[in-house]
Amino acid sequence: MRTAVIVIPTYNEAGSISKLIQEILKIQENLTRWQLKILVIDSNSPDNTAKIVKELQKTSKNIYLVQTEKEGLGKAYVTGFKYSLDHFYPYVIFEMDADLSHNPNNIPDFLNAIENGADFVIGTRYSKGGSIPKDWAFHRKLFSVLGNLVIRFGFAKLSISDWTSGYRAMKSWVVKQSVNKVEKYSGYVFQVATLDEALKNNAEIVEIPINFTDRIEGVSKINSFQFIVQTLLYVIMNSSFIKYVIVGGTSAIIDFGLSFIFIELWNITIWVSTLISVETSIIYNFLLNNFWSFSHKKLDSKVKYSNIKGFFKFNFLQSFLLLIQVLGMFVLVNFFGEKWWFVYKFLILIFVIVPLSYFLYNKFIWKSKKSLRKN
Repeated sequence: MRTAVIVIPTYNEAGSISKLIQEILKIQENLTRWQLKILVIDSNSPDNTAKIVKELQKTSKNIYLVQTEKEGLGKAYVTGFKYSLDHFYPYVIFEMDADLSHNPNNIPDFLNAIENGADFVIGTRYSKGGSIPKDWAFHRKLFSVLGNLVIRFGFAKLSISDWTSGYRAMKSWVVKQSVNKVEKYSGYVFQVATLDEALKNNAEIVEIPINFTDRIEGVSKINSFQFIVQTLLYVIMNSSFIKYVIVGGTSAIIDFGLSFIFIELWNITIWVSTLISVETSIIYNFLLNNFWSFSHKKLDSKVKYSNIKGFFKFNFLQSFLLLIQVLGMFVLVNFFGEKWWFVYKFLILIFVIVPLSYFLYNKFIWKSKKSLRKN
């Protein structure tokens, strides 16, 4: 029988924690292949949340309580993760809210996804079958939807619909690989960072739809404006895609700038100048992408000639992308004339070259790490 630990951070959740724990215990009655352990991380709640949990502990040996100072959601989860790994050696660790906004009846769905090969299961509110509360205030809906869109496009991971969901199940190896890296993040950015680290470790991500309901008891702790600001900062600082775009933009400036200097100031022929400026920008592009944009999976210098092979692959891909751009311009100019050539070039760069080159770089040069997956 495998063990799954459900980590539940609490602060002033006296109105809901008893009902939640009892519902989870009922779910356990119908699980034959899993042992559920409930781990409450209470941040010194003044409303006797911990006292209620202690009373419930008398009714079941699978209820655990860790009391901490009030340090935020991220710190509470890190405490729960480390405690789980050190004391229970679980196969799966859940994240779950204490306010009954996450339906315990979804627990078997998460476990089924794990049994079918998932490493990280997200309860999504934004795919078919999922939902957010209809009576949510407009600003909460806006921040939630907008926040997820920023993250999805910022990380170029449109396949994941709900980056900020707090209802999740992760295999223990995923948690082990990320826990020390994400503990510095607070609030709901912690959720984004945890999923980002899982993707960098090539975890198999699966989403299942959930119906997220608003809390009945207590007060929401979400600061929507703070969440948006912190999320934007995290995406900008950690997104390989955004870094790749920055590198590409600056390399284009280098290419143009060198060409201008060589041709206009030093009177070097156009073809020689272009050759030097293009290759210089390619070298710059390759080095910054390797050591910055894709630093989490940079070419292994310990492998013989890996950097040299990677550089030649990069040059080949650049030539291929240049050919596509030239062919695209040729077709559009012949169909629509030369007048709007700069529009054609812009459209080809933004909608063809940028996404295609990012895909090709990830596919052939900076490949994903081998998964540390354990069945």
